[in-house]
Amino acid sequence: MVKKAYIVLLLLLTSLGTLAQVGNARAEMEIKGSVKGMESRAPISGVQVTTDKGAYTTTNALGEFKIKAAIGDLLIFEGTELETVRYRIKSDEDVDVLVKGYEATASSRKQKREAPPSRNSLMDHQRFLDSANFYKKTDFEKSIDFIAQSMESLGNSGNKRELSSSLRALGEIYMFHKQYDLAITNLKDALAAQKSNKTELLLGQAYVLNDDHENAIAVLEPLVAVKNMVPYQRIELYEALGDANKGLSNLKRAQEYYQEGLLIAEKNQIPPKEIDLSSKIADVFASEDRVIEAEGFYQNSLDLSKKVAPERLIQESEKVADFYNQKSRYNDEIQLRKKNLNELNSLARPGVASVDQGISLTRDTITSQRINYKIANAYIAQDKLDEAIPYLEKSIVEADKDDDLVVQKDATRKLSEVYKNKGDYTKALESYQDYVAVVDSLYVRKEQEISRAARFNREIANTQNRISSLEQERELSQSKYSLAVTEQQLYEETSKRQKWIIYSLIFGIASLALTAFLYYRSNKQQKLANNLLALKSLRTQMNPHFIFNALNSVNNYIAKSDERSANRFLSEFSVLMRSVLENSEEDFIPLAKELELLELYVKLEHSRFSEKFDYEIEVDEKIDIDAFHIPPMLLQPYIENAIWHGLRYKDEKGFLKIKVRQLTKDMLEICIEDNGIGRKKSAALKTANQKKQKSKGMGNIQKRIRILNDMYKNRVEVSISDLNNDQTGTRVSLRLKKQ
Repeated sequence: MVKKAYIVLLLLLTSLGTLAQVGNARAEMEIKGSVKGMESRAPISGVQVTTDKGAYTTTNALGEFKIKAAIGDLLIFEGTELETVRYRIKSDEDVDVLVKGYEATASSRKQKREAPPSRNSLMDHQRFLDSANFYKKTDFEKSIDFIAQSMESLGNSGNKRELSSSLRALGEIYMFHKQYDLAITNLKDALAAQKSNKTELLLGQAYVLNDDHENAIAVLEPLVAVKNMVPYQRIELYEALGDANKGLSNLKRAQEYYQEGLLIAEKNQIPPKEIDLSSKIADVFASEDRVIEAEGFYQNSLDLSKKVAPERLIQESEKVADFYNQKSRYNDEIQLRKKNLNELNSLARPGVASVDQGISLTRDTITSQRINYKIANAYIAQDKLDEAIPYLEKSIVEADKDDDLVVQKDATRKLSEVYKNKGDYTKALESYQDYVAVVDSLYVRKEQEISRAARFNREIANTQNRISSLEQERELSQSKYSLAVTEQQLYEETSKRQKWIIYSLIFGIASLALTAFLYYRSNKQQKLANNLLALKSLRTQMNPHFIFNALNSVNNYIAKSDERSANRFLSEFSVLMRSVLENSEEDFIPLAKELELLELYVKLEHSRFSEKFDYEIEVDEKIDIDAFHIPPMLLQPYIENAIWHGLRYKDEKGFLKIKVRQLTKDMLEICIEDNGIGRKKSAALKTANQKKQKSKGMGNIQKRIRILNDMYKNRVEVSISDLNNDQTGTRVSLRLKKQ
């Protein structure tokens, strides 16, 4: 079936550049491009590419073509897999044709399989990745260079799965060479490209190695619920979680994870992990000073190591010897280290590398000079100086032979101290002079190592920048594809006029719709602006009204010459006013903040009219107050009316109650109840005594509620009623919807 084609133009043109090129329209150039399927990116070979000036070519097995043409020429694409497509050349940029709905035929798939391996991006990617893994432990620079090449081979639109595998391999290389920050960065990028359990596990292990234990737990704990994890990965997961919890001193939790991992390792017969986890459980018991349990698990790790390899037995024996040293069991330590020394000397290799704890490789090597040095220290701890001297001398000789300046330095210094403690100052001085010479040599070596490390870090930075630039180019290219203008030029003369009519009608309808939308939006914005202006005006009236009534209270204290009460009232009033002014520009504030302001206001009024009323503010504990918002100073006028017009004129002491309760999940009710004289009697008193006063507080509140409900879709509802049947008391009910 013939499929429709869409031209994706990778062009970033400026109008001046286009005009300049058009001016030189017949300057021929080589135009490159490709023809591929839109969904699968499968190349389409055999497509005929011609120009209206007579140039001709066809696409190769990779769907690519090259043709001589000039600015303004017409490119014509014809083939059995697509309808004829015409494109006017505007610049020398590549022209890529994407065919919608294309499925590779058997012949095209065969051609793709028969393409040379050097041109096959996926094969190149895997080859470079294998090379990077091969050189990971031996040549850091070369392994990273292969990672960069593996990413380059993917091109600008490579598969995300392959990209993720490259970034994950790069993270593993950085982890092996203890560049944990870079490892974390690249593993995060790998997860962004494609999520996988392996990558998340590696990221968690990298956080552990970087001593970022909280982030490690955050990454690793969700993996516990994953069902399709292989046993070895599950063991590594529990081991890493144990390490992270141990790093946070959650020893009980760490031990539980280690135990879980050990059970899986025993069930699936994975001896190396059985040894690792038994040893780590022993370490936890040792740190808790539970010696018997620690010895039991150390012995288990030793028994398992005997079945694996002599090197592993020596490694675990040295850990047990360190445990004996911590517990001051020097005779047991010396006996075990001497046994390890004999085992080590019987091996063909001079030293044994420390255990690989999964990806957590330690670089310390167990050597005879180190063991001799530790045996000597154990003798010195027992004040057996004569027994320590031969082992220190052996350590110095073997360290000198292996060019191990660190051990040689420590052993020489320790030997000088032993001779000094024995009173043999001549030998002590000779040993100290040897120590100074070794320190000088070590200083020179450290300078060289620092210089190499600086050069090494520069190389790392350059390579990482190269990889980052590759990723940025990929993202830019993909953005171009997603934002590119899709041009469809089908020159079928029989339907051309009809299509132009359809396009004109669509344009007219769209213009009318746009005009209606703009008119509607303009009206809506004008209405919103009017409402905001009205709200601001009402707020500016509310604040002076509130301040005036509050200052009347201060004036009352001053009139009574109650200076202390006036000062206290002014202090609390200033706190209230500061909060009121801070919220004066907001349409809504958190309900919790409004309740705080109300409580402070009621407290101030009660301090003046303490003989007139008591009060209570009751808030249902089940209400999530932080989820509700309310217009600022909305409740204060109702409370003010209750006190000034209801309770103040009551003969006996009255009571004011403010209740907040939840009606539904999205609505709560705030009730203000007073057992005052009631609205009818209050109105009569006002008629008699306050004819010249005119309160605007309640009118402003009603206007604010009306405007806010119009803007926010009926969020606030207020009703006022008599509390009792005899028209005494007043109840104000305000219902508030969640935003």
